[in-house]
Amino acid sequence: MTQQGDHWWDKLYDDAVPDTAPTATGDTLDDRFDSASRATTSTTGSPPAGDPTPPPAVTRPPRAPWEPPDADPDATLAVDRPTPEPAPAAAPEAPEPPAPPLPRPRTAHIGNRPPTYEAEPTALPLARPGELGELVADTVLDGARYGSYTLRAASQRGDSARYRGEPRRDALLTARFGHEEAALVLVAVASGARSAEGGHLAAADACRWIAEAVGRSHTRLSEDIRSGRRGDLKSGLHRLTDRTYGKLRARAAELGVEPEEYTATLRCLLLSADPDCRTRVFFGIGAGGLFRLRDGAWQDIEPLLPEPAALSGAPVVGFGSPPSETADGDRRTMRLSVTGPPGAPFVEDPLPPPAEPFRFRASVARPGDTLLLASNGLAEPIRGEPALAKELAQRWASPEPPGLAAYLADTQLRVKGYADDRTGVAVWEA
Repeated sequence: MTQQGDHWWDKLYDDAVPDTAPTATGDTLDDRFDSASRATTSTTGSPPAGDPTPPPAVTRPPRAPWEPPDADPDATLAVDRPTPEPAPAAAPEAPEPPAPPLPRPRTAHIGNRPPTYEAEPTALPLARPGELGELVADTVLDGARYGSYTLRAASQRGDSARYRGEPRRDALLTARFGHEEAALVLVAVASGARSAEGGHLAAADACRWIAEAVGRSHTRLSEDIRSGRRGDLKSGLHRLTDRTYGKLRARAAELGVEPEEYTATLRCLLLSADPDCRTRVFFGIGAGGLFRLRDGAWQDIEPLLPEPAALSGAPVVGFGSPPSETADGDRRTMRLSVTGPPGAPFVEDPLPPPAEPFRFRASVARPGDTLLLASNGLAEPIRGEPALAKELAQRWASPEPPGLAAYLADTQLRVKGYADDRTGVAVWEA
């Protein structure tokens, strides 16, 4: 470009030549640069050096067509401002201490030395196809609450039977007949002969047959208990027990074995569901124990056996004698559950009595009493080892009855030298 041609450039940008546009507005190129510079620095958050003017406030632009209506208003500005530093994390709270583990009942023993056998089951009884219905569980546990009492019942295989793989010969049956206050609770405990192969079956039959007989006559029995007619109860229950043993002898004949090879001891409790009735009735045949815990001390209330001379003499009620009233005015209800053709005479062929005499006791419970019906496997260590009786008295001193698991642990207290099956039925009086 020649010097002549460059003259127009000098004239256009010469500082000496005034600008032809009005200068009152300050709309010069420098002004526009400064304005753009301030607008740019306001979005970056740092004004230019030396400029004291604060950055203008940032307003949210209108929602774009593609943005949802409920979009976060600050979401569109996230790229226009620095990411805030995260707040310092709060110190973690100390964890709450764990709840204490409840005490678990464990099998214990009385005395300085543990028993010979293990405390838990080892060998199972032998099973045969087609005879699985004859199997019995190692342990049976039951309980209930009626009227003013709480019932706990447990039956378990002895240490010896557990070790040898033999079945539990003790049988336990609990049943309720009737409804509401007229209901009657029966607890039957039977023990089969140790030397008999089918002893456990005989025990189960004895419990079932006495329960069937009591169930058919439960209305009359419940009335007698609530009315306190002990004479009626004793004679009637004697008849039902004799008939149960008659069935056992008939069953032995069917099996082709001697009667003593298919028999069992039988001990029962009858309890009314009426809260106003505290009469507790015990009856049965054979060895065992009946104890009462009162004021922290055990009382052996097993009915005494009559002398042999007292077993002969006048006819026994139910063995051919007509119904009548006792000296107390109680009716003799010997024909409980006995049916016959119309017009049949009352006198029947007498049933042969069992090898052991009938036992009966009706007592009135006091608040705070604990009644214990035990098979011979539990009664013997209670009588023979004072430490066991003392330990049970301490455990059952509380007015609140133990739960099922705790009661089972209590009846499992082992004593060296006693390894038979154990069955215990306890009644706590409120």
